[in-house]
Amino acid sequence: MKRKAATPNRGFKVADQIQRDLSELIARELKDPRVGMVTINAVEVTPDYAHAKVFFSILVGDPEETTEALNQAAGFLRNHLFKRLHIHTVPTLHFQFDRTTERAADMNALIAKAVSSRSKEE
Repeated sequence: MKRKAATPNRGFKVADQIQRDLSELIARELKDPRVGMVTINAVEVTPDYAHAKVFFSILVGDPEETTEALNQAAGFLRNHLFKRLHIHTVPTLHFQFDRTTERAADMNALIAKAVSSRSKEE
């Protein structure tokens, strides 16, 4: 008997849907005062859909405190994801603060400083 082939890029589609749903759930359903303006930057799902790393950034607030609050609310968020997603296994969520935007701003500042010092020399 032939086995049905898996849908190509299904993991990426699931991760993308989790990202969209989590953004909405955190904004509307999560009432923890430690969680402010959170942006979900990326979601990485394991091939067996058992775990998902959720990378986020914040506008203001303490990254460690927000990470702790989101990881404590992971069960609540997973339960709501289960109601929204129509997949057999909803992954366990692991939140990690993403410093990419901070690094990009630092690199921009360094480039601007280098350009301004170069123009002063000329």
